Amino acid sequence: MEMLLLLLLLLLLLLLLLLLLPLALLRQQQSQHAGWAWLASFQHHVAWGALSWAAAWQWRRLEHSTLHMGQSQQQALRWCLQGAQGPRSPLRGSTDISTFRNHLPLTKASQAQEEDSGGEVPSPTAPQYRGEASLQATLLGLIALRKAYPEVLAPGSSACVTLTSPWPSPFPWLGHALGRVSPPGAKDPVALLLEALRSPGLRALEAGTAVELLDVFLALEADGKELAGAIAAGNPGAPLPGRAAELRQALEQGPRGLALRLWPRLQVVVTLDAGGQAEAVAALGALWCQGLAFFSPAYAASGGVVALNLWPEQPHGLYLLSPGAPFTELLPVKEGAQEEATSTLLLAEAQEGKEYELVLTDRASLTRCRLGDVVHVAGAYNQCPVVRFTCRQGQVLSVRGEDIGEDVFSEALGRAVGQWPGAKLLDHACVESSLLDSFEGSAPHYEVFVELRGLRNLSEENRDKLDHCLQEVSAHYKSLRFRGSVGPARVHLVGQGAFRALRASLAAYPSSPFPPEMPRVLRHRHLAQVLQRRVVS
Repeated sequence: MEMLLLLLLLLLLLLLLLLLLPLALLRQQQSQHAGWAWLASFQHHVAWGALSWAAAWQWRRLEHSTLHMGQSQQQALRWCLQGAQGPRSPLRGSTDISTFRNHLPLTKASQAQEEDSGGEVPSPTAPQYRGEASLQATLLGLIALRKAYPEVLAPGSSACVTLTSPWPSPFPWLGHALGRVSPPGAKDPVALLLEALRSPGLRALEAGTAVELLDVFLALEADGKELAGAIAAGNPGAPLPGRAAELRQALEQGPRGLALRLWPRLQVVVTLDAGGQAEAVAALGALWCQGLAFFSPAYAASGGVVALNLWPEQPHGLYLLSPGAPFTELLPVKEGAQEEATSTLLLAEAQEGKEYELVLTDRASLTRCRLGDVVHVAGAYNQCPVVRFTCRQGQVLSVRGEDIGEDVFSEALGRAVGQWPGAKLLDHACVESSLLDSFEGSAPHYEVFVELRGLRNLSEENRDKLDHCLQEVSAHYKSLRFRGSVGPARVHLVGQGAFRALRASLAAYPSSPFPPEMPRVLRHRHLAQVLQRRVVS
């Protein structure tokens, strides 16, 4: 009932804003500037009034649920069981956690980006209960962002430069609340970028994900002359030759600090966090967005919200695992253990300093799905764990049982790139040599594809540094290398746009979620060949 009332309020607000549009056009005809500015400001205040009320209601619900974790998770479980269908329907109405666990075995999440599940294992964050979590993340994220950076959501202070939004629940009227300069309903990413470039007073820059924003800046560098020409000619809008000259001058100074040269008042970059985005964030922070804060309102996995970010001022991505739907459990990660843990914990049982894999339960088919996303418990909010996402269990390299995880490999690659003069890592992916039949006459090994900025060619000495760094971070890998059971990792430099082509291939899958979780280990030959065809060194 409470959720229904909230949605009704938001629909009434949308209706009010739509009714204001004809009046806005009339006033714009009468007074090209003053009337339009007044109405835009009025719409902004109306939207924020409703958002603030709705966010306050969501905040009270969050406070209650995090203070009464046991009760909240029982309600989430009951909600899941009420939707039970098929052979497991006898569980409906029961909220006994032991019965629930005994009847439903753990299932590993399918790799939606690389494997077609054929619908047998539905996404645990499917649309049927994505709505409330997305709404909560959006409302609380907006309020948290405004509290941390009071000026970034003033009218005309933000712009979204991608067709996708970082806000999990992108309301049609959200632009009014955010004060976006972006044209409403735009379906051309170039038009979004042009409108942002025409607005030097931006304080917040939005993009669907960090990877998408990285693509935007790469495209800006490649097409800067054409974009400056369009701004000077007034396509779209009034001609702005002065602004076009500023764009040309900013681009001539290179990528480092480009965003602040284009928008001197810029304070924060807003993107939606998901698996495989960390490298893009690091590259943006080191080059184009140097000196800016990054904020993600939520963490998304399997296409839905699994955690909230209430702390924009925290630089390392702290997230709250909400006790509401979907029903969430924690599977302990045992470092160095020969056997995986099989018994899950409730959120209130999480221990600070420990690592856990997330387990979510699908409502329609009652699938207890291991997402593969691993979190490190950094603290607690009331009784609810506050976590950092560290790696994904499915992104493991193993040609001789060595099991090099995503976080371990990223550490080794980071060390190696740090020894390559002038190089900045933009993206990478790995392939086990058997996939490409590249181990004929040699021991099995890793094929590593990297996209770099600042280095056009890799010497053999630099390529060898990755293998040395892998031996530093993994004693097992070092032992296998010493015995000759595993060959040295082979590094390939790919040209600009190679990983954009890979993402396009991944997005072509019908089951591909948004935001896309970038794989670091490719399991299908045709995907690896997308990068292999674009090797330049």
